[in-house]
Amino acid sequence: MTYVSVKALKNAASAAEVEGNVAVQILQVQRKSTRTRKPYLEIVAGDAEDRFAFKVWNDAPWYAEFAALQPGETYSLCARWRSGEYGMEAAGASLRPLSSEEEESFWSGSPALREKQMRDRQTVSELCASVSDPRLRCLCRLFLERFGALFERAAAARSYHHARRGGLVEHVACMMRCAFQICEAYPCLNRDLLLAGCLFHDCGKLWENNYGERDLVMPYAEMGEMLGHIAIGVEIVNKLWREALALPEAEEWKEMQPPSEQVRLHLLHLIASHHGELQFGSPVPPKTPEAVVLHHVDDLDAKLEMFRDAYETSPVLAPHIRQRRIPLPGNVIISLPKTRAAPGNPSGRECGFSAEPS
Repeated sequence: MTYVSVKALKNAASAAEVEGNVAVQILQVQRKSTRTRKPYLEIVAGDAEDRFAFKVWNDAPWYAEFAALQPGETYSLCARWRSGEYGMEAAGASLRPLSSEEEESFWSGSPALREKQMRDRQTVSELCASVSDPRLRCLCRLFLERFGALFERAAAARSYHHARRGGLVEHVACMMRCAFQICEAYPCLNRDLLLAGCLFHDCGKLWENNYGERDLVMPYAEMGEMLGHIAIGVEIVNKLWREALALPEAEEWKEMQPPSEQVRLHLLHLIASHHGELQFGSPVPPKTPEAVVLHHVDDLDAKLEMFRDAYETSPVLAPHIRQRRIPLPGNVIISLPKTRAAPGNPSGRECGFSAEPS
């Protein structure tokens, strides 16, 4: 069975009625009524990348079947979809439970998303292995070995950017690639420290913004609410650091310069300062070159993801203009397309960020 993603379905249904088959987990089923007291169901469903709400009216032949749905169940859902006066509506709807094979694929997202996250996870592993400082390399290895499964499920945020299963892997990989290139331009930077900082800056989100193994709803966790991901990240690094120092190979680190304690302190500063300002949640502002770079790389990747998402999902206000997506400061403008070489002119070069979406 070939499925369309929830995000693609929403985009298509906003323009015209479309027939589409989606694989979804049921997240919520509510009985409601209009102002004229007409009953309907509002159902929230989603996949690993996005979610949507749709209505089923009480006079639909499939109303009773949909009213019996339970949150947490996964289905193949086929219907004619349109975005009407009351939001998304399903006509001619039918559903069946996903097979075990379909479920395994479902939790990893669409083929395109799954492939991207696999590439990003490989990037993280390779760049961590490239760290030359054995202390930081060991710390990265311990983290990925111990918490790899949690890391691969975590989101980078609840709503603003990379807010999906595996979103944290995407965010960290892009930050590490960017940091690597910045270190090429500024060789004075400590490349090892900066790469490790990219991996660990949001590691507390494994306990603040994570999903269950078979769940698309991000729960709230007492630890995340009471401490926040920065404080949790500092604790995780300290714990792993103590474990690393207890390894036999740590004997060789005692005479290394700079001393291990100074390396630990600088890494903790990257975690503590990466939000950039006290008002945004960092207990201290960035006070080293690497901390300044980490903060801006983090912010850059988050902002560009917000633009990408706005280009794909925000309503069109006018040619080249999409409706504002919070927290961006205003309506978003489609970026200038990349320059294409004219026929017979091989010297044309590409530039720019993104072409007008189709």
